[in-house]
Amino acid sequence: MILESFPVGPLQANCLLIGDEEAGEAIVIDPGDEAERIHGRLTELGLKLKQILLTHAHIDHVGGALKLKQLTGAPIFLHENDWPMLKTIRMQASWIGIPAPETAPPDEGLADGQIVGLERYPAQVIHTPGHTQGSVCLYFAPLKLLVAGDTLFEGSIGRTDLPGGNFDQIIDSIHTRLLPLPDETRVLTGHGPETTIGAERRSNPFLRRQ
Repeated sequence: MILESFPVGPLQANCLLIGDEEAGEAIVIDPGDEAERIHGRLTELGLKLKQILLTHAHIDHVGGALKLKQLTGAPIFLHENDWPMLKTIRMQASWIGIPAPETAPPDEGLADGQIVGLERYPAQVIHTPGHTQGSVCLYFAPLKLLVAGDTLFEGSIGRTDLPGGNFDQIIDSIHTRLLPLPDETRVLTGHGPETTIGAERRSNPFLRRQ
């Protein structure tokens, strides 16, 4: 198995590449920028990209998706609640002062409970609204791995002050959808270092219920 996480773009969003070297296949999660770099790494590894999975539709997570699709032919998956947000990419780009990337409607949605990923490394979609209304996490149960997007961070949670954000909703999503996972579950976050479910259950100040 190949698992590589690397920050891309001006906001340093974590892009994740998961590959099955025996099958020669891979998925990429949140190619927010630097599509050529991601494509080059796939080529170096000799992997065919099967799916482009987006945890939500903020520019720093989707900015390179269409270009990567054009380079590889892989379909783009995004929860339907965030499809309208793709139409705001120019506005999002203006917030951080970068050129707006080209976008297009995704090829498929991501529904709660849906299984995506590779045959030997499947992931269950967990809908976790709050950061955006279409935010999802991807749970690779056999790998004890959660790709959390911008829902959960080490010692923090995703911001909720942007359009589509809701603080009470993200707290509920984390408590009801993520904290029931095993403590040893490795959490790869959308920005910054990784953590575990157990560590966040014990010490994340946002998750302490009175």
